[in-house]
Amino acid sequence: MSGPLIVLVGPMGVGKSTVGELLADRLGTTYRDTDADVVATAGKPIPEIFYDEGEEHFRELERRAVHTAVAEHTGVLSLGGGAVLDDTTRALLAGRPVVYLSMDVEEAVRRVGLNIARPLLAVNPRRQWRELMDARRHLYTEVARVTVATDERTPEEVAQAVLDALELPERTDDPGRENTPMTEQGPTRIPIAGSAGTDPYEVLVGRQLLGELPALIGDRAKRVAVLHPEALAETGEAVRQDLAGQGYEAIAIQLPNAEEAKTVEVAAYCWKALGQTGFTRTDVIVGVGGGATTDVAGFVAASWLRGVRWIAVPTTVLGMVDAAVGGKTGINTAEGKNLVGAFHPPAGVLCDLAALDSLPVNDYVSGMAEIIKAGFIADPLILDLVEADPEGARTPTGPHTAELIERAIRVKAEVVSSDLKESGLREILNYGHTLAHAIEKNERYKWRHGAAVSVGMVFAAELGRLAGRLDDATADRHRTVLESVGLPLTYRGDQWPKLLENMKVDKKSRGDLLRFIVLDGLGKPTVLEGPDPAVLLAAYGEVSA
Repeated sequence: MSGPLIVLVGPMGVGKSTVGELLADRLGTTYRDTDADVVATAGKPIPEIFYDEGEEHFRELERRAVHTAVAEHTGVLSLGGGAVLDDTTRALLAGRPVVYLSMDVEEAVRRVGLNIARPLLAVNPRRQWRELMDARRHLYTEVARVTVATDERTPEEVAQAVLDALELPERTDDPGRENTPMTEQGPTRIPIAGSAGTDPYEVLVGRQLLGELPALIGDRAKRVAVLHPEALAETGEAVRQDLAGQGYEAIAIQLPNAEEAKTVEVAAYCWKALGQTGFTRTDVIVGVGGGATTDVAGFVAASWLRGVRWIAVPTTVLGMVDAAVGGKTGINTAEGKNLVGAFHPPAGVLCDLAALDSLPVNDYVSGMAEIIKAGFIADPLILDLVEADPEGARTPTGPHTAELIERAIRVKAEVVSSDLKESGLREILNYGHTLAHAIEKNERYKWRHGAAVSVGMVFAAELGRLAGRLDDATADRHRTVLESVGLPLTYRGDQWPKLLENMKVDKKSRGDLLRFIVLDGLGKPTVLEGPDPAVLLAAYGEVSA
């Protein structure tokens, strides 16, 4: 019987994508995910399909994707959690090498708890998980040749168990391949040096990092406030429950989604909640969410009692590589972005890569802008990795995901360790951001930050070229790299007068003097101060749609 070498089934969050990639690598074959096929066909993430067209429409798309993949794919294939509900799909899987990856409810909540909202676990994840499994467990076991439990196992250990159960030989043509299990390696720890008045801390990058929270919170804290966006309501509650189980008086404070959270009214709402809870200077704030959430959490922590400890748990690429690292916190006003804020470094940052597994593709790609920025200003190997596999760079299942994120974090870590308060070196992190913030304000913060930064970097490259600073090849490389992952290169040409006014009140300006970060060459950022207005206009002409 032709078809996939292995078919993985099991509930959402069990790790099918991670294990599937590992299996494909060890067997020297390719990996395919029918959920990704559905997203590609629909042109929108799965939660939006559920909410816009309903579950029945999604199931039909899923059924077609599964039947196509089983007919075409000869490597490792993983199916969505509910694919086995379809009678014809179960019949199609009969006699095939199907593996059921199982886990118990507590493990499920730990894993799913740090992901974005799941359409079928919207209110009470534990209860609804049990209900889902009661309806599906017998279907998984019906189609599976073997069952592999994933509880308290690393993805590497699960992959090995699958190979052993199916008696498949592992590829042996790559003797240098790393086989060390994640539990032995532990998370990657990236140190951030302290400076005057601040303590050093670490950024942890890995999977299943929620267990690191109590050690970061410490014994002195009695109360913990978990700030989270509305879209991560069940995530915030899962974290709160876990911390309450550790003995803390834990509360959850729900914020609006994205940039709508970054207002003085939202900050005041948080202050009120802290005051009513009796929050003291030894208590701790935890920010769980994207960059906007960690910006607000850090600002509230900086301003409450003149500064309390806080921990960032970013759940987006942008949050991991940019917003949560370095201690810049802030809120927006009608006059501009991040004009009110403070430098208040966190006590630690937990970058759980599992949180990216279900991130909508546009949000994931948006975060790539900050990673690519790090490549142009400091680490060109980032650009090489993206250019080697642009499609892989667009997804958390890409072969270089962890390395790209870690490299971008290390760039920022080195900069902020030397210059906490942007008095010198740290300004290079603003590459592309002067125009980007002006675009965001002009769009009333409806544009994704990374999309605006992408246009801003192309503008900065053209500005450097026209100023005689940057060579043509590096300037052109901006366009090819950014476009290859799906980021925009242009903005509306008729908006230049408004953008120019917005840039004049940007926090990077000095008096009336506009300042831009440009490149003298790859990895050689520098300041261009007060450029000729005609040069600015000409550079904008190169990004005008």
